[in-house]
Order: sequence, then structure tokens, then C-alpha cells
Amino acid sequence: MAPDVLVQAGLLILTLAIFVAMYNLPKQALSKLRLKNRATVQANRHFFQGAQLLARARSAQKRANSLTLAQGAVTEANKALNLDPKDAAAHILKALALDLQGHKTSALRSLDTALTPPAVKSLSDRERGDALFKRAELRVAINRRRRVDSAIADLVEAVKLSKDNSKAFCLLGECYEHKGMKDEARKAFVQAQTIEPTSVPVREALERLAPST
Repeated sequence: MAPDVLVQAGLLILTLAIFVAMYNLPKQALSKLRLKNRATVQANRHFFQGAQLLARARSAQKRANSLTLAQGAVTEANKALNLDPKDAAAHILKALALDLQGHKTSALRSLDTALTPPAVKSLSDRERGDALFKRAELRVAINRRRRVDSAIADLVEAVKLSKDNSKAFCLLGECYEHKGMKDEARKAFVQAQTIEPTSVPVREALERLAPST
């Protein structure tokens, strides 16, 4: 009986100690925690609003409407980043909206931030792979000749993280072909065809790269 009483007494003392510690927790610390949680909720709200605007911008029939909606997405992404600058998703949202507006260099800068610590730590492997593919796509679009090597580096990592991304394999094949690396290009296009057998650009690339007989 004595050991049981001692155990119960010990648990009671521990519970009281925890209660006292929580009660004596500085109000400033509680306020900071509350503000942090509130900022996270607000940042998420701006992000989702921006994502909805971007989706509408992509499906808009008129170019003017698309640009207006994309700018709205940029605005919401900025609001989210003001509250949580380390949120890679908001940086990526901003990059996609800027790209839709034609601001590829600015979009590339946003992706660079998303893929750099500490922001990149908030991305899953799949998300990081998709972001690397998008950055490679922008690099090629801005200046294929000068940025092809950095684009290849991004794409090699992207296809490791997103093994079913046929577009990443296809772009990797195009980059290798641009550098005259035909064997590597062919392998990349074969992988793309395995994922998406009906792709016309991939089929044409493999026909173009077929060994001469």
C-alpha cells in the first residue's frame, strides 16, 4: 500500500508543478505564441486566396482578365510572405503568377528564394522536385545558351525527386540535345516516353535522335 501512496503523491506533485509552471509562464511568451499562430492562419488564408486567383487566371479566356487575376495572386502571395517570409509555397505561388504575367526574371528570383534555406525546408521532396523543374524551365526560357548547365543540374535533381514528371525528363532531354549529348538526351526522352507514351514531342525527339543505320 505504501508504494502506491508514494506513486500517487509523486504524480500529484508533478501535476501541481506543471500547473504552476504554466501559470507562471510569462505573459509576453504567451502573447508571442498567440501572435505567431494568428500570423500563420492569416498567411495561409492569403496563400489560398492567391492560389484561387492563379487558377482563375490560368483559365481566363481574355488576356487582360488573366493578367489582372495573376496580379491579384501576386498581391496575396506578398501578403502571405509579409506574415511568413520562410514559406516556400508562397514564394512559388508568387513565381507562378509572375511567370503568367511574363515577368520571368522576377519569377526566377522568387523560385531561387523558395529553393534556398530556410524556405526550402518547408517543402516535401515532391514539391521541391516540381519547383526545381519550374526553375529549370524559366532558366531555359530566359537564356538557354547561358543557363543550360544550371538547368540540367536542376532537372537531374528534379527527376530524382519527382520520378513521374515526364515534362522534366523531356526538358532534360532537350537540354542534353542542345549541348550535343545525344546519348544522354535519348535516355531522358525514353524515360519521358515511359511515363507518357502518347507524347508527340517525345516521339519526334526520339525519331530525331535515333542512331543512323
